[in-house]
Amino acid sequence: MAKGSCNCNAVQFEVRSPIKHIYICHCSICRKAGGGNGVSVAVVNNSDFVWVNGQEFIKTWHKPNHDWLCSFCIECGSNLPGKNDEQRMYVPVGLISNTDLENAKVVHHLWVSCKASWEHIGDDGKQHAEFID
Repeated sequence: MAKGSCNCNAVQFEVRSPIKHIYICHCSICRKAGGGNGVSVAVVNNSDFVWVNGQEFIKTWHKPNHDWLCSFCIECGSNLPGKNDEQRMYVPVGLISNTDLENAKVVHHLWVSCKASWEHIGDDGKQHAEFID
C-alpha cells in the first residue's frame, strides 16, 4: 500500500496495491500543469484508490475544447490524483513517499515528440512519440 498527500496535507489518499510502473507525460499541457518537464504518474484501478481526507479541498479544471483535466488542492495548489478513464485513476507519484515507491520504475515516456527542448531522457523507460493505451 502507498499513502500520499498534497503539500499542506489537507488532501490525503491511499493506493491499496503496489505501485510498480511510472509513466511520464511530456506533452505541452502536462509541462504547463507541472511547470517542468511533464507529469510523472502511476495508473491504478479505481478499486485500489481511496480518498482518506480532504475531498472538499479538491478542485478540478477541464481544458476547454479538450478531454484533458487536472485536479489540485485549493489550499496549496499541489497536483492531485484524477480520473484516467472509467476504470482507472492517475496518481502523481511526487505525492507519495519514496519508501512506498522503492520497487517502482519509469516504464514509459509519453509524448516525447513534444518534450521540452532542454530535456534529456536518461532512464530505461520506453519512449513513445505520442500517447499509448
